[in-house]
Amino acid sequence: MVEFRRARAALLAGTAAVALSACTAGPPPTPQTSVTSAPTAATTPPPEGRLVLEGSVETVATGLTAPWSIAFTSDGTPLVSERDTGRILEVAADGSTREIGTVGGVVAGGEGGLLGLAVDDQDRLYAYATGSGENRIDRFAVTGAPGSLALGDPETVLDGIPAARIHNGGRLAFGPDGMLYATTGDADQRPSAQNVDSLAGKILRMTPDGDPPADNPFEGSLVYSFGHRNPQGIGWAADGTMFASEFGQDTWDELNIIVPGGNYGWPEVEGTGGAERGFIDPVQQWNPDEASPSGLAVTGGTVFVAGLGGERLFTIDASAPETSEQLLRDEYGRIRDVTVAPDGTLWVLTNNTDGRGSPREGDDRILSLPLTRTGD
Repeated sequence: MVEFRRARAALLAGTAAVALSACTAGPPPTPQTSVTSAPTAATTPPPEGRLVLEGSVETVATGLTAPWSIAFTSDGTPLVSERDTGRILEVAADGSTREIGTVGGVVAGGEGGLLGLAVDDQDRLYAYATGSGENRIDRFAVTGAPGSLALGDPETVLDGIPAARIHNGGRLAFGPDGMLYATTGDADQRPSAQNVDSLAGKILRMTPDGDPPADNPFEGSLVYSFGHRNPQGIGWAADGTMFASEFGQDTWDELNIIVPGGNYGWPEVEGTGGAERGFIDPVQQWNPDEASPSGLAVTGGTVFVAGLGGERLFTIDASAPETSEQLLRDEYGRIRDVTVAPDGTLWVLTNNTDGRGSPREGDDRILSLPLTRTGD
């Protein structure tokens, strides 16, 4: 199984369009096939008005070490990944944490390590991790009851994703279509983002078993969109619109609307300005000092983006995503992930103990934000 996955990973887009190198001028590659329809969820428009913070920010848990991602089991138990230790923790109602297992083969260093988590409809846990010379996605059964959960043996869903000390991507999420999406960075090899034969610098779409869906934009390939530098956040609005956040180089971080087969320009262009050359421009861009966007969540018609270097949380109207407002600015340090908890509150994961932040007492922590809609 692993050898098959590794060989397939190198050849996934063999029948796709001819790839560009980053130094090549001319039109970007186009998909041979089209997704029959964009993945959709509910067709009911979200309520009018923007979600805003109302009430006190509560601390859910403290004492985490370089946490990266939060996912919830079907009964609402929170699971958290720690990048450098490779541990997966469950969080109890009283805020205490316990290790349910360690992902084997994790090689932590730079921006690599144990990264994104996702849980499928069978309560199986998927984990994106940096190993020796590659990133991979493993799947685990989660056994036991809350308070005594344990990881089963790993099953490799996909390996051979390029890895480096920087730009590993790493976010996992199940879309409203039931498919598993993964973000990958360019692994410090810029031309790979424009090469549809490479898994680097992409958003990938796959079945829960790691196979390319028949309606992916490139026949026989996991590549869903390309031309990305280091995307680390994905989420869907109620109408199926897919948003992604992406780290820029020195000029512009990006918020993009993702379409199947779309080329988002890196490394030919950073931020807006690529549309005339066939690239898709972001719907919003920020200076990296203000944002460095990581995790992303969409709920109630509002997009929330975690500002890592910017140490703030952005709120964006999904129906008019050209502007944003800010929460928690300079209050809790670096913010790595944001997700909607089962009770409807917004959970925010700080990331001050990863070697780049300035830890405060109790860091790192999970925070819970009560939300209300403007006009309510």
